[in-house]
Parts: sequence; structure tokens; C-alpha cells
Amino acid sequence: FSLARICVVTLVILFLWRVEEIAEACSCSPAHPQQAFCNSDVVIRAKVVGKQEVDRFKYDVKQIKSFKGPAQDIDAIYTAPTSAVCGVSLEHNGKEYLITGTTLTTFKYYAHHLCDFLEPWETLSATQKKSLTQRYEMGCECKITRCTSIPCMISSPAECLWTDWVIEKTVNGGQAKHFACIKRSDDSCAWYRGAALPKKDFLDIEDP
Repeated sequence: FSLARICVVTLVILFLWRVEEIAEACSCSPAHPQQAFCNSDVVIRAKVVGKQEVDRFKYDVKQIKSFKGPAQDIDAIYTAPTSAVCGVSLEHNGKEYLITGTTLTTFKYYAHHLCDFLEPWETLSATQKKSLTQRYEMGCECKITRCTSIPCMISSPAECLWTDWVIEKTVNGGQAKHFACIKRSDDSCAWYRGAALPKKDFLDIEDP
């Protein structure tokens, strides 16, 4: 091989490695809102009031309510500059969002990732808003298993089968908007729908 050809081959390898790295960095399965709540360090309702560009994007936020996280208010979140590296783009004209994700070690800032659950507050259903205060937390010991193709099944009574994708062709379907997977007294888990606290109105675990 000539030196020039070796250099070209090296550049191609580096390019492919970088593409693979970026793809892997943003590889994530959609999460039910309850899963996002349970897996996050921080869950807040916040108004985005400004944007600065540093080594990545910094959004200044005014925290309205904390559903999970540190005692101190979150006043800014960081995100990567493009969706190719899992960054997110937020409207920063006072729009309110539900934001989930991971805190940095200082607990002052929050690093947001494309794979986290972030939705405009106004688009959330009444059940989703209500579930943030108690119901999602009640089901954090349950496992939500996403069904991507039929047939699909659960492997444990402590699982709820999430079928939005196969039934409605969206991960933001009825189960995501109106149901929470709650642990029952016998340690099994089942879907519950409604704005009141769970009583006996559970769905069968295999019939969402």
C-alpha cells in the first residue's frame, strides 16, 4: 500500500468508527412515561427562559414543580448541540416542559439526553400529570415490557405488557397516556387507569 492509500483507509476507518459511535450513543428504546420517571434522577416541570451556547447548549429554566430530585431548584439544563449526538432542541420563549433525566455531580445542573422523556407540559394527559405525584412511583418495582411484534408475552407476574406500538403504531398511545403499571398486594403488577388512587380497577396484565 502507498502512504496515501494507507491514509485514506485510516480516514475511512475513523469515519466509520465515529458514525458507529454516534449511532450507538443515541441508540435507545422508547420508554413508557412511568419508566422514564422511575429511571431518572430528576423529574421537573419547568419553563425554558433562555439559551446559551457553550461547549454544548445550556438552557436556562425556571423550575415550577419538582416531582423527583434534589431539594435545590434546577436553574439550567445542558444538552448536546445536535440530535446526532443525542441533543435536544427546546423552545426558549417561556414554554413549559416536563423534563426527566440525570443530574450532574453538583446537583445544580441537569444533563438532558434525546433518550430521556421530555414533553411540552400542555400535551400531557390528565392521567400523566396526576401520576407524577404518586402513581408512577408506586409502580417502580414493576417492569414494563414493550411489545414490538405479535406474539409477545411477559415472563413474570411483576410485569406489564406495553402494546401501544403493535396496536396503535405509536409509543405515545393509550397505555402511555392513560395507564400506570401498579404493584398489587400479591406482588403482581397490572395496568391501572384513572385519576383517582388505585382501588380495584386494574386491567388484566395481558389485556391492556
